[in-house]
Amino acid sequence: MNLQIRAKDLKLGDATKSHIEHAVEAFRKYSLDITSIHCNLIAEKKGVLVEFEIHVAHAEPIIISQHDEVLDAAIDLAMDRAEKALRRLHDKMKDHKAVPLKELEPVDA
Repeated sequence: MNLQIRAKDLKLGDATKSHIEHAVEAFRKYSLDITSIHCNLIAEKKGVLVEFEIHVAHAEPIIISQHDEVLDAAIDLAMDRAEKALRRLHDKMKDHKAVPLKELEPVDA
């Protein structure tokens, strides 16, 4: 998994980098073939914009954008949203052969 962190118009400290790297390591638990993750941190007039672009093999890229006034809060909210999207993608790939309830026939007893 390739991780790229880019900061525009703000200083990125070692603590913030390690916070992002540690949170991205949690994505491994979904057993998806994540090829690369691009993290963009952009300073705005009122707050910070955090964007995650997660590329998964054999699937569309997942793009998460989160705006907040505090950098760490924006990172945490974006990570929560990314984990939710990855969990849904994992469930979809795992259960793609499951039979829907509509197609099940009732059994007469």
